[in-house]
Amino acid sequence: MSLHIGRERIPGPLSAAMSPAVRRQAEQDQERVTKLVQRLVQVPSRGGSDPYEPVIDLIAAWLTEHGLTPRRLLDSGGRAVGVVCDVQGGHPGPRYVLDACVDTAPFGDESAWRHPPTSGVIEDGWLYGRGAADSKAGVAVFAHVAARVKAQAGDLHGTLTVLYDADEHTGRFGGAKRYFTGPDAPADIAGVMIGYPGVDKIVIGGRGFLRATLTMHGQAAHSGSQAPAQGNAVEKAAALIRTLGRHRAPAPADPELGLPPKLTVTAVRGGEGYSVVPDRCEVLVDIRLTQAFDAAAATVVLERVVRAVDRRWPTERPTQIAYAESWPAFKLEDTAPVRVALLRAAARQLPQPPQTKVAGPSNIGCYLSSLGIDATAGFGVAYRGLHSTNECIDLSTIPGVQASYHETVLSLLGVDQPR
Repeated sequence: MSLHIGRERIPGPLSAAMSPAVRRQAEQDQERVTKLVQRLVQVPSRGGSDPYEPVIDLIAAWLTEHGLTPRRLLDSGGRAVGVVCDVQGGHPGPRYVLDACVDTAPFGDESAWRHPPTSGVIEDGWLYGRGAADSKAGVAVFAHVAARVKAQAGDLHGTLTVLYDADEHTGRFGGAKRYFTGPDAPADIAGVMIGYPGVDKIVIGGRGFLRATLTMHGQAAHSGSQAPAQGNAVEKAAALIRTLGRHRAPAPADPELGLPPKLTVTAVRGGEGYSVVPDRCEVLVDIRLTQAFDAAAATVVLERVVRAVDRRWPTERPTQIAYAESWPAFKLEDTAPVRVALLRAAARQLPQPPQTKVAGPSNIGCYLSSLGIDATAGFGVAYRGLHSTNECIDLSTIPGVQASYHETVLSLLGVDQPR
């Protein structure tokens, strides 16, 4: 398991020359960033359906062409699940990671798109295509930040790592887990910044989750039999779902996160055809967690409901609960270096300083929090249609985002003059 090296110092103020110089470099890069986003969008990389190798090959080739040394991340089966690249500084210090996913959501109904989802068409200053926002713009921006930072690697006090992970949209997070907890995981990670889109907010927290499959059992019989059914698993599941519905908000809003926990039934699976009384039914439950209502508290609520339904609907076998993966809620401390540095840089580089936000959905920052690693979990280009039809990005926001991250990295790694 990877462990961070402990809370690093809060970065100090940078020289007055830093922001305009970094901004000029970002403006010089804008056309090249746009072209790289187009190329990335034109390579389909839908999570769980497209192979990841083509988009990983494209990224690795770009990094190599720009004097960097990428290496592929392989899962236990030898399948590529990401690519990672280090810019090693000339002085000892912490490691900070820029992370953007390379796989995307599905296309949906392609006939409903204004432009094909792998077109990369630019219209009225917006670039269209699946993954343009989530998160191929982040991939391209971080690549150019790495290339710029490499030019002054000797001045860095520590290491910049750029991570491009796949298997994110499947929910398996194969690339991220391979890097952060794999056999060669670095032990010096001080913080991570994730390039999810959205230019007006910096995500500094998120609700966690607990997921479970509840399996109800009954007794199979012919649906036309004159004998009464001894236990209809689907009917019992319906009773359970109604009871769970009364616990949609299982606790008040968390005063720290500003959000309440939430319980949702997400799937029901049971029955076969028309002539058989079902003897098995599964109900899938997703519970969004807060710091005040954690996985232990959610488990208590869920098991109490299940026991109550089992008493009202006794069957030969009680309801089984199988828990899946759970991530905790998190919120960065006000003094977390990645939070301080990114907020300060973005305030200098953008027309309007972004606000901080705790996200309702969980994000990979929750996973990193469980490893003791600070992470911002969202700041990037302006967008429309995330995971929806006509996903697109506002190209005019690229320089501000790149300059914000570039300035942040130089600040965190102890450089006060760009080259």
